[in-house]
Amino acid sequence: MIKPNEDVFKYYFYFIQERMNIFWNKYTEHYPLTEDPVLKEYKFTNVYRAMDRVSQYLIKNVIYTDDNLSNKDILLRIIIFKIFNKPETWEYLEREVGKISTENFDINHINSALSVRKKNSAIFNNAYMMTGTHSLYNHLDFKHEKWLQMVRDELIGQSVLDKIIDSKTLSEVFDLLRECSLIGDFLAYQYAIDMNYSNVINFSEDSFVKAGIGAIRGIKKCFKNESLQKYSNEDIIKFTQDNFGKYQLIFGFNEFKPLFGREPSLIDLQNCFCETDKLLRVKMPELQVDNKRIKQFYKETPLPLDIFFPPKWNINHKIEKSHLEPTRRELTLF
Repeated sequence: MIKPNEDVFKYYFYFIQERMNIFWNKYTEHYPLTEDPVLKEYKFTNVYRAMDRVSQYLIKNVIYTDDNLSNKDILLRIIIFKIFNKPETWEYLEREVGKISTENFDINHINSALSVRKKNSAIFNNAYMMTGTHSLYNHLDFKHEKWLQMVRDELIGQSVLDKIIDSKTLSEVFDLLRECSLIGDFLAYQYAIDMNYSNVINFSEDSFVKAGIGAIRGIKKCFKNESLQKYSNEDIIKFTQDNFGKYQLIFGFNEFKPLFGREPSLIDLQNCFCETDKLLRVKMPELQVDNKRIKQFYKETPLPLDIFFPPKWNINHKIEKSHLEPTRRELTLF
């Protein structure tokens, strides 16, 4: 039987409720958004992965556009965006080379544009550790050249994108991406979820999960050693989902309000283990697992709250647009 360290596991449910309350307080303009000094000072992602800034940009500006794009175009656009994971890089590329699609995927043109860009601005988001080493591509000088060559040679040249379009499960999408030279477990899962935001594939986010390094740190803190030795990290994430309501009641954090009626899926619960690990570095610093401090501080952004989700989720009509207008107080923790 899987057994949590309840004195620690309670912080997982505390984080989920308090971080979601921050969103709802912003949504309804109820201030202060939180009294928790750690959540005020440091940067924490949202409970729902699709709510974060870069995921929102991907959904609104890369996937669901007014352009007449093929399924293969959409998957290619997702991959190119996610390689850099940076809206500024995406916008620069589309200005310089035009709408990203299979028809205009000229890696020489794109590489040249990025080589100019990187002289003055970072082209990669530092949220993901992007490897640039592989025997197939080590002859190339720059990381962006290696990734784009892999996209051309493998995802397009070896018909990986076509195979994803024909895939039958989310785990099959993961496996196809994982076979690509520069893509490891973590990125394969993240990219599979990103592709699943589109209408090209449509699988339940509860059908497959893969724990990332940050989530594994959180799991190690929240669960007893005997459970960690007997069960996989993915088993523990599924256990958390299956017993979500039970532990909310046990720990007294049962006022969690889901995202317009959509309960957290496995990708969200996986993400929250990563964020709980960060929270525990301050709340319970004696539980040291690798990293000792939170590296990113919260920085206020002037951008207004503006949210949009994959239409197939059927929740966009529940968003009250009156709550999404800019205010003088601006965005604080969203």
